[in-house]
Amino acid sequence: MGIQICNDLHEVLFREDDLFPSDKLYSSSLIEETQQMDHDFGEATFREMYFDGYHIAMGSAQIYQNLHIESTDNINAVSLMFLIHGQIDTDIEAAGKRRFSSLEHNLIYNPFETENASVIKQNDMEMVALNFSTERFLDLAVNNGRVLDGLANKVAGGKAIVLNKNSNQPITTRMLAILDDVKNCEFQGGLKKLYLQSKVLELLALQCEQYERGTELHCTVSKMDKEKIYHARDILLMRMQEPPSLQELSRLTGLNEFKLKNGFKQVFDNTVYGYLNDHRMEHARKLVLEGRMSLTDIADIYGFSSIQHFSTAFKKKFGISPVKMR
Repeated sequence: MGIQICNDLHEVLFREDDLFPSDKLYSSSLIEETQQMDHDFGEATFREMYFDGYHIAMGSAQIYQNLHIESTDNINAVSLMFLIHGQIDTDIEAAGKRRFSSLEHNLIYNPFETENASVIKQNDMEMVALNFSTERFLDLAVNNGRVLDGLANKVAGGKAIVLNKNSNQPITTRMLAILDDVKNCEFQGGLKKLYLQSKVLELLALQCEQYERGTELHCTVSKMDKEKIYHARDILLMRMQEPPSLQELSRLTGLNEFKLKNGFKQVFDNTVYGYLNDHRMEHARKLVLEGRMSLTDIADIYGFSSIQHFSTAFKKKFGISPVKMR
């Protein structure tokens, strides 16, 4: 797969004509690689894993100037794209022009050779891509539900697909937890293959379940109000330790409280503070597992009045106390 990176003046900053290693994609044993890039226009670290028709790529980057990326000889694969943090504008014939923002995901199959993307100057961009070879996807998808059957029929016919055509979908806290499991998997060899495969399939199932629920709900939030709802989400996550009241959040986003609460429920399938609590508990879970901070300090950081209150909320969320999890 050839890649070319240009700046706003269309000057070529980087070019690589390395074809995608399809032999690795079909390897029966797990292949793991790490790549680092350090250039004037940005720095990036990528980890990739290949096995049995699966390709997992995850990475983070610091972008020092606006970049325009063109890739050719695109791999014939179905891609689950998760943007954890940042902003990417894609131009893929399968999906048209589409902006991915922080905590958004989609599923795309692009049978065409070329893909284009634009990345603005930004810090701490992070994303995960989970790719299935078309053969592997068809094996998994056929006769496994209405959504996957429809996708499989199009892939088998060489037609482009986008799971969510009108807009990308929000990454849920459960999806974040699974992505974290993928990134921090400590198994080795065959057990690691089995574990990663289970996590990728779980993410695929969650994407389809979210899509089915969304089509049933028939979201009535306007495009302008949806942007304000996403802005409200961003404010909540930035102020996770000391969240604003509904009244303040309403004022900051320009939505009345009814539209804010109703719109949040439609877009994220959760209440405003239910969504905040899910993310707060997920962040707390990571700190518990890291083991560098005391449970008392973690409880204090996330606004719990006591370690007992934190432990009760933690066990209710994850089914296990923070002490036992650690």
